[in-house]
Amino acid sequence: MPTKKTSKPNKPASKSTATRKTTRTPKRHCHDEKEQNGSKKKGLFLRFAQAAANFTGSSWAFITACMVVLIWAVSGPIFAFSDTWQLVINTGTTIITFLMVFLIQNTQNRDTRAMQLKLDELIRVTKGAQLEMLDLEELDEKELIEINNTYEELACKARKDNHRGNGHLPKPDRKTTTA
Repeated sequence: MPTKKTSKPNKPASKSTATRKTTRTPKRHCHDEKEQNGSKKKGLFLRFAQAAANFTGSSWAFITACMVVLIWAVSGPIFAFSDTWQLVINTGTTIITFLMVFLIQNTQNRDTRAMQLKLDELIRVTKGAQLEMLDLEELDEKELIEINNTYEELACKARKDNHRGNGHLPKPDRKTTTA
């Protein structure tokens, strides 16, 4: 807030003016808003999923898994290769596989969303780009096939006209369909 100018330039600022300057609301980051809106659980899961994905994708995780299988195999004669011995590895691998499916899906969803946003930004800032392409992932299968066919026709025409490599394909002349 601007302060009032006084006739005396060396006069110290009043206490209320000084207080106003120091009690400014700090800038909020986008992550702060999410936590205020009650998505702390989401943040906790996200942190866990990222840490688990980083660990399970590491060489240490692979070495650990190999060691577990090796110890299990070596312990076979000790347990006379019993049904229980086999059940241990089957149950363990089933549980881990079941949990990893969700972890992998979560990671893939985040990566896909981030990549889509980056592509949307490139389309948005490209001069002459068709902005209706920004939300193609929201269209139904029929509309996607229609757009795909249009671009395949353009590619075929470009090859026939020997326009390969110039990077200037004509814009498709298509009508927006509604479902």
